[in-house]
Amino acid sequence: MFDELLSELEVFALDASCSQLMVSFCSRHAPSGLSPKMFSLQERLQPRMLRRETLRLCHTFTLLMCMSASEDFDWTKNHRTSFYFGTFPTGFSWGAGSSAYQTEGAWNTDGKGMSIWDVFSHRKGNILSNETGDFSCESYHKVKDDIGLMRELKLNHYRFSISWPRILPRGTISEHVNEKGIQFYNDLINKLLDNKITPMVTLYHWDLPQVLQEKYGGWQNVSMVDYFNDFASLCFERFGDRVKHWMTFNNPWSVAVEGYETGEHAPGLKLKGTGAYRAAHHLIKAHAKVWHTYDTKWKSKQKGLVGISLTADWGEPVDTSNQGDIRAAERYFQFYLGWFAGPLFHGDYPQVMKEYIGRKSGQQGLGASRLPVFSAQEKTYIRGACDFLGLGHFTTRYITQKNYPSGLGDSYFADRDLAELVDPKWPDPGSEWLYSVPWGFRRFLNYVKSEYGNPMIYVTENGVPEKKYCTDLCDAWRMQYYKDYINEMLKAVRDGVNVKGYTAWSLLDSFEWDEGYSQRFGLFFVDFSNKNKPRYPKASVQFYKRIISSNGFPNQREMESWKRKAEEACFSSNQLLAADPLRGHMEMVSEIVVPTVCTLCVLLSAIFFMFLLRRRL
Repeated sequence: MFDELLSELEVFALDASCSQLMVSFCSRHAPSGLSPKMFSLQERLQPRMLRRETLRLCHTFTLLMCMSASEDFDWTKNHRTSFYFGTFPTGFSWGAGSSAYQTEGAWNTDGKGMSIWDVFSHRKGNILSNETGDFSCESYHKVKDDIGLMRELKLNHYRFSISWPRILPRGTISEHVNEKGIQFYNDLINKLLDNKITPMVTLYHWDLPQVLQEKYGGWQNVSMVDYFNDFASLCFERFGDRVKHWMTFNNPWSVAVEGYETGEHAPGLKLKGTGAYRAAHHLIKAHAKVWHTYDTKWKSKQKGLVGISLTADWGEPVDTSNQGDIRAAERYFQFYLGWFAGPLFHGDYPQVMKEYIGRKSGQQGLGASRLPVFSAQEKTYIRGACDFLGLGHFTTRYITQKNYPSGLGDSYFADRDLAELVDPKWPDPGSEWLYSVPWGFRRFLNYVKSEYGNPMIYVTENGVPEKKYCTDLCDAWRMQYYKDYINEMLKAVRDGVNVKGYTAWSLLDSFEWDEGYSQRFGLFFVDFSNKNKPRYPKASVQFYKRIISSNGFPNQREMESWKRKAEEACFSSNQLLAADPLRGHMEMVSEIVVPTVCTLCVLLSAIFFMFLLRRRL
């Protein structure tokens, strides 16, 4: 196959750099390295003076070859196999995650500026029960305590985000750098390293400085590309000597769709059919610019990696023998993960997105597609701007074809022409959207491998919540979820998927965006009713800790003992938690009732004293 392809394309390879690229690529991806024909081609393709037009042919060739390296995904293959006992490769990294707005609290402390989530959550009706992340877990004041929890888990890495408005309160580096914010993250990073925990840092986990939203319209404006690059450059300068794993964005799909299409998330805009696509376009450009900035200015000195964390559910065809359902499932993936991964790995948006959005835009009488277009120069600039791919994954949907007439209006969801279904037999821990479907995780990872040439992957989010009022720390459903999903990831590693690490979501119960505190993902329970925000280990802490210590699943007998010991440990935690309301009551008595009574006594004494004086007069 490679020799035939070369016979057709070698006439175009007139540039020395292009010929070298062809040789290098084929040496990596040809079935048996370089073929004799390839050696001959290498000898003949020497540096020559070129016409400018031939460079485009070189780029086209490279893109075609990258696409040819991807293998077709087999939709009919059965990935639903029995539990596999085994371990992960040596050096596999285990961690847990958090984000700044969800856990730090201290929303207006030490010079921090307002974020779009501060403003959004303070507007009545945006968040369930009108809750906010103003105080959340108070992690800003509990760094030492939280690192103690990480040590208990024996984590290899901790994933957290840097709050843009905490270090740049006015959004831009030219106006003010908040050194107290810089010091907070320096202390966190240093304490992690002191405890042999690797920091994995997300630069943007949704908390845009509010001033940039007000002045420019946030991610609707291309100026955010430069402002984000300035913010990232400051982080590289101040923290890059110690941080070696950077992620530009967490789940940009949610930023674009829920922030600028549905309005469920900050900044709460409902720009149907255009807002999400425009925001995503700028997010992708911003990622690429930051990657190139690090690559040219910092990489040689700091030796770090810059990637991105993309989140997506798996979409399984309702009928894997039905081509319509298969095509719908492929669209589901491309409109979800491929929207962002496609430009980074292939240089452009997925073809199916361009076709569907372009056609529907035309049917709506628009002169151009609602999906923005990358220039040829931008495609080259963006393609390959990713050292590793972070993947967040929680659940699965069944997908089938469904036509949405263009007359119903334009929206991201209608553009896809598909329907999402769930199986009522799937376990539901109480969340309205997250069902436990472990086999979908393995399918998801294998599809990424086939679609993007098996990139280096870190699983950056995976976990399951329970409802707010569930205070039983013996979270058997979470242990089962982690056991099943991590085992499917192990099977994917055996399939050849290049997964290097796993991040449990999340370390702590935290503020869950528009759901407030109604869903708890944490390995550690946080008592939000107590001003001190005490943490209590759930049974899943002991279970996950043993998976980490064993680097997988050694045998059935050990796993049964893990669960038994985890459940034993949670009983003592439940007793502590049960005593907490009494402690809270005593705190209320000492901090509120006693001072109030004392004040009343003083007032009554004063009134009595005045009464005595009046009688004497």
